[in-house]
Amino acid sequence: MTLITGGGTGGHLSIAKALCEAYNARGIRPFYIGSTNGQDKTWFEGYPGFKNTVFLPSKGVVNQRGLGKVLALWIIFKQLFTCRALLKRHNILQVVSVGGYAAAPATLAALTLGIPVYIHEQNAITGKLNSLLRPFAKAFFSSYEAHSPLKNYPVATRFFEAYRARDTLKTLLFLGGSQGARFINQLARAIAPILHNQGIRIIHQCGKSELEAMMDFYAKHGIDADVFAFSNVLHDKLHEADVAIARAGAGSVWELCAAGIPTLFIPFPYAAGNHQYHNAKTFTNQNLGGLLRQEEATPQAVLAWLENAHIKRINLALPACLSKGGADEIVAWLEREKPSR
Repeated sequence: MTLITGGGTGGHLSIAKALCEAYNARGIRPFYIGSTNGQDKTWFEGYPGFKNTVFLPSKGVVNQRGLGKVLALWIIFKQLFTCRALLKRHNILQVVSVGGYAAAPATLAALTLGIPVYIHEQNAITGKLNSLLRPFAKAFFSSYEAHSPLKNYPVATRFFEAYRARDTLKTLLFLGGSQGARFINQLARAIAPILHNQGIRIIHQCGKSELEAMMDFYAKHGIDADVFAFSNVLHDKLHEADVAIARAGAGSVWELCAAGIPTLFIPFPYAAGNHQYHNAKTFTNQNLGGLLRQEEATPQAVLAWLENAHIKRINLALPACLSKGGADEIVAWLEREKPSR
């Protein structure tokens, strides 16, 4: 059996889900190990695509200090032995890590057992855990590195099906990511009334913590916005949108690309290694979107970009950046590599 491990945020989890769906298309249900922290249980608790799911109380190490870092490392060390037992019990033949702190216990356990490990890196800047484990991996998949064995990003087919021709701004999507983004929400408060007066419809993923406040805001201003915290049908929301204002997490940038949505990226400035900025640069270096650092993203600057965005040109050009079947390619490659025992 194959184990998929990792998570924490939507970028990691969207890869896990895309790979799981590709396995399911082959009649295979993989095993999954994630964390009780982050969004892993929201995505995968009871998810039928996995044969088994286990959530461990793992914690991130990078953002911890002092005793917090020591405690996080100790938790991972203890969970390594839990994962060793799970990998043996379920006859795991290969482990696919999609990164994030949730991947650490199972990936380290696999290495101690001599089980082949494969890593998928979603971001333009490699994460700390993936950097640490890369020398021990059998293969390292990245859409940003020329020597990756496969470069096509694993985006689910439903996001490609969200593509349609776009040439004018009639519906704007505020996309704060699966956890929401306070800055994006503040920006929406500043410019949504202006957009509404221009006849522009609003779709807004605001995150769970600010859902009630944002719904109250839109109601107060008489704006019939589609506001939500998390959606299992995000592809349908993307299909409706003409333009997006978004953070630049890996999953978001490639899903927006697949759907052909011209996007103004406002990267989260405190992301590890500033990776969101570099994710966005992959597209903006080709003039396939806009990019404003958070301190630059004033309401005036954002409205100016929206007014001058080359919607039709970007919409037509984005499909050339990505092809369907990225997850299928990786799974086919992994199945050829899978040891028999």
